[in-house]
Amino acid sequence: MDIIQIKDISKSYGPDFALTDISLNIQRGKVFSLLGPNGAGKTTLVKLMLNLMHTDSGSIEINGLNVNDKNSRMGVAFIPEKFSFFPFYTARGVLEFFGKMKGIEGVELTAQVNSALEELQISDLANRKLSKMSKGQMQRVGLASILIGNNDLIVLDEPFSGLDPIGIRDLKEIIKKLKEQGKTMFINSHILLEMEQICDEIAILNKGKLLFAGSVASVLEKEKSLDDFFYRTVNEGRAQ
Repeated sequence: MDIIQIKDISKSYGPDFALTDISLNIQRGKVFSLLGPNGAGKTTLVKLMLNLMHTDSGSIEINGLNVNDKNSRMGVAFIPEKFSFFPFYTARGVLEFFGKMKGIEGVELTAQVNSALEELQISDLANRKLSKMSKGQMQRVGLASILIGNNDLIVLDEPFSGLDPIGIRDLKEIIKKLKEQGKTMFINSHILLEMEQICDEIAILNKGKLLFAGSVASVLEKEKSLDDFFYRTVNEGRAQ
């Protein structure tokens, strides 16, 4: 069953099209990655999915509901490429804020916050203000927030940005665990090796056009690596 259905959407900024006639179906319980160079339209598509902007044409549904319906975003967690929050908040305060927004209180909230801090290995930062954290530490706080509440769909925009090699490995393990729990992951990225290792399905976007959509397994049956396939696909798209 598809958790996301994207049908013939287009989006323009003035005379320039950021997305042109994009259609995609993302299956529930899969790790999906939208790949593309900078400026391909990946972040624009995420903003349309989250109803942060509106399409010029076409439609997007999440859990069978049009994204214009606020209920479509129930059970959806989103972390942008550069996580930011009020600098005077502590890591614990950030996670408690997100928990309360989801209606979680008391002992259950404390338990979920402690678990998320431990999972991202930032328990030692629990009472540190964001203003005193490095970029990588702040990114871990943001990623910890996706573990708060019962999120069926998790949308990550360039989640490996700012993470050191240990952070990248930790995040990959978290993504695998979330998949085992039946969660759906929608990941915007251009880090091809990591996506090859953790994704079930991919799509390649460039200059607002969809060049490919399919399984990683089908790609690797024909190509040595996702990296090779990506560059060949994008270069062939440029030549058209």
